[in-house]
Amino acid sequence: MLTVEDTLLVIVDIQEKLWRAMHEKEAMLENAVKMVQAAKILGLPMLWTEQNPHGLGPTVPEIRELLVDMEPISKLSFSCAGEPRFQEELERMDRDQILVAGMESHVCVYQTVVDLLDLGYEVEVLIDAVSSRTLENKSLGLTKCEMNGAGLTSVETAIFELLRSAEGEEFKQILKVVK
Repeated sequence: MLTVEDTLLVIVDIQEKLWRAMHEKEAMLENAVKMVQAAKILGLPMLWTEQNPHGLGPTVPEIRELLVDMEPISKLSFSCAGEPRFQEELERMDRDQILVAGMESHVCVYQTVVDLLDLGYEVEVLIDAVSSRTLENKSLGLTKCEMNGAGLTSVETAIFELLRSAEGEEFKQILKVVK
């Protein structure tokens, strides 16, 4: 089970130029935004990356505007774990469970997930907050993540798993996010 004390959200390369070509891009982005909003309410630490931002542009405004107090980690490695700054931030945050959202499922998400698993983290992929240019590649990426030991979950499942209870101010705020 995910816990607020142990979980970190990683947002992989949800960038303007790349996002335009994604399968079911609007739904994926809506779910990624919900997860970021919920992570902020629950106080989860987050890391976000941009793959070759000079070529693929910045993170989409819907995500970027939620993370104004943070800087993206620029990378050229497909795996986030291939970027030393990402590794340093990850270790500093001292979390064991990682939720992953982003693009593309079969490239950067998949390679990141496998590397995080190899580093000893529990990893769950948010299936409704990841995408690829084709449904086949999204499905392949999710299958390969699962075959390598990652869990698959949805944004709402993860949010309510972290929340644990239908009471308190956090619950009221979360309801506004998921509705």
